[in-house]
Amino acid sequence: MRKRTMLSKSLLIAFSGTAAMSSGMVFAQEAPVQELQRVEITGSAIKRIDAETSLPVTIIKIEDLRKEGVTTIEQIVSRLVANQSTQGSSQSVGLGTGGASFANLRGLGQNKTLVLLNGRRLANNAIDSSAPDLNMIPFAALERVELLRDGASALYGTDAIGGVINFITRKDFTGGSITLGADSPQHPGGKAYNANVGFGFGDLSKDRYNLFGFVDYQKQDPLTAAQRPEINNRAIRTSGNTSPGQYNQGGATQNPSFPACGTPDGIQLGDGVKNANCGYLFSRQVDLVPTSERATGFLKGTLQLTDQHQLGLEYFISQNNNATKIAGVPYGALLVNPGTKYYPGNGITPLPTVFALNPAYFPFSAANPAPAGALPGLIKLRWRDTFSGGRQEETDNTQQRFIASLEGAVGGWDYRTAFSYNENKLTDKLIGGYTDGTIISPGVLNGTINPFGNQDAAGAALLSSALAKGTLFTAKGQVYSIDAQASRELGDWFKTGHPAAIALGAEFRREKFKEIGNPPFDNLVVSSTGFDPATDNEGSRNVAAVYAELNVSVLKELELTASLRYDKYSDFGDTTNPKVSFRYQPVKQFLVRGSYSTGFRAPSLFDINAPQTYTNTDVNFNDPLRCPGSANNQPPGGVAIPGVSPSDNCAIQFLRLIGGNKNLQPETSKNFTLGFVFEPVADFNAGIDFWWIKLKQQIAGLDDSFIFANPGKYAGLFHRAPDGSLSTDGSQCPGANCGFVSDLTANLGGVNTSGVDISVNYRLRTAELGNFTFGLNGTYVTKYEYQTEDGSAFLPNVGIYGAGVSSGGPVFRWQHALSVNWTRGAWGLGLVNHFKSDYVDQTPSNTVGSYTTWDTYATWKPTKAISLTAGVRNLLDTSPPFSNQAATFQVGYDPRFADPTGRTYYLRGIYSF
Repeated sequence: MRKRTMLSKSLLIAFSGTAAMSSGMVFAQEAPVQELQRVEITGSAIKRIDAETSLPVTIIKIEDLRKEGVTTIEQIVSRLVANQSTQGSSQSVGLGTGGASFANLRGLGQNKTLVLLNGRRLANNAIDSSAPDLNMIPFAALERVELLRDGASALYGTDAIGGVINFITRKDFTGGSITLGADSPQHPGGKAYNANVGFGFGDLSKDRYNLFGFVDYQKQDPLTAAQRPEINNRAIRTSGNTSPGQYNQGGATQNPSFPACGTPDGIQLGDGVKNANCGYLFSRQVDLVPTSERATGFLKGTLQLTDQHQLGLEYFISQNNNATKIAGVPYGALLVNPGTKYYPGNGITPLPTVFALNPAYFPFSAANPAPAGALPGLIKLRWRDTFSGGRQEETDNTQQRFIASLEGAVGGWDYRTAFSYNENKLTDKLIGGYTDGTIISPGVLNGTINPFGNQDAAGAALLSSALAKGTLFTAKGQVYSIDAQASRELGDWFKTGHPAAIALGAEFRREKFKEIGNPPFDNLVVSSTGFDPATDNEGSRNVAAVYAELNVSVLKELELTASLRYDKYSDFGDTTNPKVSFRYQPVKQFLVRGSYSTGFRAPSLFDINAPQTYTNTDVNFNDPLRCPGSANNQPPGGVAIPGVSPSDNCAIQFLRLIGGNKNLQPETSKNFTLGFVFEPVADFNAGIDFWWIKLKQQIAGLDDSFIFANPGKYAGLFHRAPDGSLSTDGSQCPGANCGFVSDLTANLGGVNTSGVDISVNYRLRTAELGNFTFGLNGTYVTKYEYQTEDGSAFLPNVGIYGAGVSSGGPVFRWQHALSVNWTRGAWGLGLVNHFKSDYVDQTPSNTVGSYTTWDTYATWKPTKAISLTAGVRNLLDTSPPFSNQAATFQVGYDPRFADPTGRTYYLRGIYSF
């Protein structure tokens, strides 16, 4: 075996480190080691001496993350400066994501970052089959994380376009450990607790076996909008479904409570001259951070069969319960009978101060006819059910994986092979606030329910009887796989002192996906959920692959690597992807390396087979035909044409049809990297990596803002009801009177992105004061541009919120982590700065300011058995920068990129025995 040079020893730990972590986590160097065991590093199938790979791999130690108060995988990934995640746990609020959190390297989308556990795939999240849910990975059992910041389809196949994140558990463990921790924000709400227990026995070298396991529990209390009013009140986002309700009369919108508008959650919108309409501040009733409880169990046994062969059995199970709350159910197409006591003008409900009811005016006309059986004078009402409380949804998510593996060495080959079964199962339940529309609609029509004020006994009883609780749908994803690979040295072909090496591998996977609705229950709540009761969707595929990798030193200073993988899919065809890389080290203090590869992402089973369902547009629009006159058909502006209701056609969310497409083709990419490392002395290193990625045929639905901004171009996507309208209520679709915008998944245009990763690390050792470690890790994106469809112009997304299908948000120009750590004996201190640059907001009139937070911590290890950590996240109590984004239910900031919790104190204690 070769000895490591000073540069190669720190290469993976330092140069390739672009993770947004404190340098104290991974940059401390160990004492020199003369001989090292051959290992496999993420991105290569060849077992070799540690740190001799030519790939940009960052190694992150979990024990150092714990010092910063990190307790979840989502927190780990959010600290990676190469990451641009656009979905975290908080997006489950109102969006039905089940609390899933995803990685998104280079901003290319969560489905183009490959996430592995111990080098093998996990089952994708069952809701959308796009990627594994980070929250389901067993945090307590982890030893380290390896981040490959380069495309890797030539080794791993699909999804590895943006890079690979490999979470690696301990190989063995003996003894026991107990960890207890708590996070307590300075301001109300958002407390968190965690505990884990580990055990292990058996020494592989002496006893020939080892068995260990970890059990982990985490609980997150909710943080509500009411607990952070200074953030929530920055932005005014309203709904036309109000409480009290409002209706159209003679082409004008009226609300009987105008101008008070049912405060405190109502707001005056009309001028009191033409319209007396109100808006409902629904964002004041939402969770900023949802409630969650997560329990994980991990068990691994290893049997040393002989000196050269090991049998391994591994099982983990994670269960995550995520509960959210949003404002009460909105009803957009209720009817009020003029013969009932709550009909405006019948003496029960006060009239608007600026309007008198004119019986000659009805909200229906030839262009907007009344429903069959409607009585003269029937009014169409928009109302929000606040009596039943906020809508509460709960998702139970279970992830399991079992692996039986065999690895070792035979005939000069290092080999490993395994059978694995992965499963993700999800159940979505409505647990409060949702109501049965088949009870509500006739209750308003016949005058039992008062949509304009407080309920009497009969109304309250009917609303209580309409509460609907039950399972909305279940989803399940499964992956069965068998894999095998082997590597060996071939000899020193070019007499460089570095023998060539080869790896060969094969893989077979069976993927299955199924999503089933609960029709008896779903039919009751379709008007308040928009979920299609007929959902019964499934798909499956087989994937077979073979691959090879060859590493050759053609000169003493120059190493070349080539790899090739062939994948065959049963549902769309085959693909072949190569990769070549080099590593040139003329002197031990300097290294140059680079790579070129092609990549692909196969359309997921959900992309292909997802049910076609109706949902709201992301934001409010004006109907291009029935409310023309505004820029890009977005409010403000727009005037309803004669005879139609402004509240049904202007400044409102319309229904769109989304779902799968069986004619999708794979996304393809080309990746380039070029890096330089400089290490003049043992305790200082600096590195710079340039990267370029070109993506084609990306799979997504077209952003609805493009559809409405170009109604002529996309005229074929507008499917109008017989009266010419677009529907605004889930109860109207599907059906004969359904009007919608079609936005099915498709192969759209391309993405071009490039940038540079920077790493600088220095360690200062002193006999009297202890050791200091300084680190800077950053990513600067020089270009990110995207197309909305094939052949269209490229649009910029760096530092701009944009409307790109790939991100649905900004791509940050610059992100960094700046850190300093100190250790002396049993004590340690750390200070870390995390930074994201500013960007132009979704509404360009605003620029979202840069976001910087400081974290600090102290550690004390008085004995080998006891370790204590205390720290403060967001030391300066920095508030998230203001954003006018409308992609989430939370307002005033963007919860995908900023944390509303504020200054948070945490304490962790570990007892080992």
